[in-house]
Amino acid sequence: MHLQTVRAPHGSTYGRLLANGIDLDEFSRLARAFFEALPQAGESLVINLDGKHLRATIPAGRTHGVHLLAAFLPREGWVLLQLEVGHKENEISVAPRVLQALDLRGKIVTGDAMLAQRDLSLQIVQAGGDYLWTVKNNQSDLYDAIATLFAPERVTKGFSAPKKEMRLAKTVGIGHGRLELRQLTASGELKAYLGWPGAEQVFRIVRTFTRQADGKPMHEISFGITRLTSHQADAPALLRLVREHWQIENALHYRRDVTFREDWCTLRRGKVPQLMAALNNLVLGILQRTGATNIPHARRHYDAHFDQAAKLLLCALP
Repeated sequence: MHLQTVRAPHGSTYGRLLANGIDLDEFSRLARAFFEALPQAGESLVINLDGKHLRATIPAGRTHGVHLLAAFLPREGWVLLQLEVGHKENEISVAPRVLQALDLRGKIVTGDAMLAQRDLSLQIVQAGGDYLWTVKNNQSDLYDAIATLFAPERVTKGFSAPKKEMRLAKTVGIGHGRLELRQLTASGELKAYLGWPGAEQVFRIVRTFTRQADGKPMHEISFGITRLTSHQADAPALLRLVREHWQIENALHYRRDVTFREDWCTLRRGKVPQLMAALNNLVLGILQRTGATNIPHARRHYDAHFDQAAKLLLCALP
């Protein structure tokens, strides 16, 4: 009796299928509908907004490849929407299209300094949402005003500095061989002065890192602005929101790079890079829903148990 060897399709077969057999927009719509149909889906308040370059798509001798901007729910682990940033665009021009497609009522949109823009802030406010941005020198007037507020007061000898309305929060953590002290100071004193759409609070974060190996300290200072009032988000809550923003890096982009080796994928035909990124988002969202925290271990498990992997797609998730 002759036993025929069963082999998986060649990589080029998958490439042709992805390039010619699957519509990116339709796949993205179905993936979003899949998550939206799950219990309690989309109920979390925070939406992280951040972009990622797919480095393997950058042709030799050039500096730009496929660049995607994603809206991510960090507490649920899935991507609401992901759009491509064109060669003649940047994240600032694509972000309004991403937000326009989302229901922002009652949501808190977080982003890095590039997205700290007046028009984007106004769009979120008009849509019924709140924002929290990091602020850097790309908004020089805003940056200088916040830095001045938190700078030590110069006072004449014999006089005391005027009192400022400040709220403080601290956290201490140990990880990656270092001790990290984070201190956030928030204030509402500038909200009438800045003229920034909906601004309620500004804040400063001072991070002090001490390497456990040699005790060498390092300091880092950053600033931010938010529409959230002190009643909606006190200093400890603001510090948690700032840290939660980086979930889009740690729980999404880092895992796509390191676990799924996305930046090593050389598929470049048509919309295949964008489709592979959407597939990676789908898998990470499903694994997050199952409660998996060690993604490499979960990937190895489902590689060896295809029947269980199929059930995650074909049956209702918890």
